[in-house]
Amino acid sequence: MIPSEPEICIYGAGSVGCYLGGRLLATGSRVSFVGRRRVRDDLLQHGLHCTDLNGADHRVAPGDIHYALGPEPVHSADLVLVTVKSAGTEAVARELAVRVKRGALVISFQNGLRNAEVLCRWLRSTPVLNGMVPFNVLARGEGRFHHGSGGELAIEQHEAVASFAKLFARAGLPLNGHADIRAVQWAKLLLNLNNAINGLSGLSLKEELSQRDFRRCLAAAQAETLGLLKAAKLPLAQLTRVPPQRLPMLLGLPDFLFSRLARQMVAIDPLARSSTWEDLEAGRPTEVDHINGEVVRLAASLGQRAPVNARLVNLVKMAEAGGRRDWTAAELYRALRNAA
Repeated sequence: MIPSEPEICIYGAGSVGCYLGGRLLATGSRVSFVGRRRVRDDLLQHGLHCTDLNGADHRVAPGDIHYALGPEPVHSADLVLVTVKSAGTEAVARELAVRVKRGALVISFQNGLRNAEVLCRWLRSTPVLNGMVPFNVLARGEGRFHHGSGGELAIEQHEAVASFAKLFARAGLPLNGHADIRAVQWAKLLLNLNNAINGLSGLSLKEELSQRDFRRCLAAAQAETLGLLKAAKLPLAQLTRVPPQRLPMLLGLPDFLFSRLARQMVAIDPLARSSTWEDLEAGRPTEVDHINGEVVRLAASLGQRAPVNARLVNLVKMAEAGGRRDWTAAELYRALRNAA
């Protein structure tokens, strides 16, 4: 470790935060974590073990982990990665506003579209950048976090990123800069519409997406969203080998054709699960309001409706309250078709 290297604070260290921070820490960066007691106790007992679908394997011993329950590590951090759930962003922004040091950089690596805006309202003299994590991270217990699908980190272009880019590259997490990060965020949200479907199915991502009617559910949610984005004249970045406008057609293909094309489009290993599945499994509130709910709000702003995504929001809310999480593909497709 080089003593003069920047100090990084992972604020809200759950699955994504522990994975990003774990890989940075394992490859020599100075990293501290802020999060919940349950996660801290797990890491201090078992250490950190970060793996991915390509065979990466990074371990950090318990004694090398600095995990705080309060915001103290922010005071000395040169870079703060915010990885809390979207519902917690404003509370974190208030805490950061009175603690982040002058000259620090804050990056929001969160789902949804509005988190950086919320942070900016409180951190007026601190640069805040939008970031995007395209892959799924599954918390497997005992300090193990697995990155189970393809993609690389995206971030909005800013001169301050150069000071940290080498640390991420060293950790095997290159930062890809984008001039229009909002187009990237909408493209990621289009893919994340599957989070609700995956959570309601109770299956792994690979098993869920292997079933045509589950894919038809996602195709319906995506087609609805694409129509609204076109009406609003909002651009979309291309995050997969297939242009986003063609995704609903691809998803509707028969299983044998889809399986061939999907292998060329994005890698998903058998362990991958969505964050919505993980939240429901742990009895936590999900981020459905910040994913499918964002589509519903876009529709309302245009004087239109988004019945498929609205139905998914309602079904996930019911699951949060103890409702079904074992929908078959045919049942869920019928429910969404009736909603439309």
